[in-house]
Formats: sequence, C-alpha cells, structure tokens
Amino acid sequence: MQTIVVCSGGLDSIILAHQMAKEKRLLGLISFDYGQRHKKELTFAANYAKTQNVRHDIIDISTLGSQLTGSALTDNLDVPDGHYAEETMKVTIVPNRNAIMLTIAFGIAASRKAECVATAVHGGDHFIYPDCRPGFINAFNEMQNHALEDYANIKLEAPFVHQSKADIVKLGARIKAPFAETWSCYKGGEIHCGCCGTCVERREAFHLAGVLDPTLYADDTYWLEAVSKGAVNV
Repeated sequence: MQTIVVCSGGLDSIILAHQMAKEKRLLGLISFDYGQRHKKELTFAANYAKTQNVRHDIIDISTLGSQLTGSALTDNLDVPDGHYAEETMKVTIVPNRNAIMLTIAFGIAASRKAECVATAVHGGDHFIYPDCRPGFINAFNEMQNHALEDYANIKLEAPFVHQSKADIVKLGARIKAPFAETWSCYKGGEIHCGCCGTCVERREAFHLAGVLDPTLYADDTYWLEAVSKGAVNV
C-alpha cells in the first residue's frame, strides 16, 4: 500500500516514516510551513527523505497560518515550559491544523495515486489537541471517503493514535530509526531547550521506554520537575 506520510521532522513522524520505509510502503513525505517558529523541523524531514531517496514536498500555508492566531507556535507569545499535559499548553494549539494539513495531503495523495496517508498523532496528544484524538481520525477518514467517492480510495492510517510516546520510542529503537536526526522543540533554538512541553514529553518518553536519548538539551534535568508537577495536575 503506497503511503504518503505527513512528516513534520519530529520524533514521531520520522519514526512513522521509517516504519513505512522498512515495510517498503513509503512513497513520499509531505511537510507544512504554517509559519511555525520551529520551522527548522522541516530540514529534518527533508534530510530524512534524502536518506530514503523519496520525494519530499514542503507545502507553504504560512499565509493561512498567519490567520490562525492565538497560538504560541505562530504568534509572538511565549512557548510555555512545563509538562505537556498541563492546561497552560493549550496556548500551543493551532486551530484545525491537522484537519487542514490532512485535507491537503489527501488531495495530493489522490493526484499521485497513493493508497494511504499516514499521520503520527499519538495517545499523548489527546490531553491538549482535539484533532489528534481517535474520534477526529475516524470522522476524517469517513469524510474523505465521501469527498473522494468514485475518484480515489485512500485510507488514513494513524497507527500510534492509541499508543504513548514511549511506545513509539520503543518501536523506533526496534527499527533503528534515526532519533538524533529529528526535531521536537517548539522554541526552535540551536539545540532542544529541554523545558517546553514537547521537550519534556520527548525526554520522558525515552526514559519510560528505557532507550538512550541522544538529544542534546540546554537543560537536561528540568523534565524531572515538570513530570512531577504534571503527574499531580493531570
């Protein structure tokens, strides 16, 4: 089943792409520039595509992204530090982001005669992001069946939607995914900050998975405090 992976360049989507490559299913990667401050993640997606000799397209929706205001990922707002499941992390929501990206991905997949679009949303995303939850994935799949009826038959796969990030890291270790060649940090600095929600989530996932984390963090201990507080708040 020829598959296009929606790939940010982050840990989860690179592992998903690597799984598809191992299964000889990877047709290509699609990434999106929506005006995110951590745009450097796109370089990691591009580099991975080169290692697999597959097509990689960056779709520029930054003009649209500029209208999706109120998010710390696209506006001049501070990216909050702390546990990724804390209420403060809602400021990182970009409204309808996954719905927009997947709609574009399905159109491209139909044009390229792909059979599947894969996304790396996972169970840890459910706390904050509504368009990462199983209900959204199921509804979107059904909507696309109607949208492309009698034109294309494309399946949406979200194999991690019921899994934790630690589960994904374990899979990555098994298939020898290039952990060090991924980018998570929402702040987009020279190295991972170690303090924002996605850095804390990444560091905790490696710990829970029992897998060595090759990531260089500006603060390599903050995650312990954040996880401790987050466990109380969740």
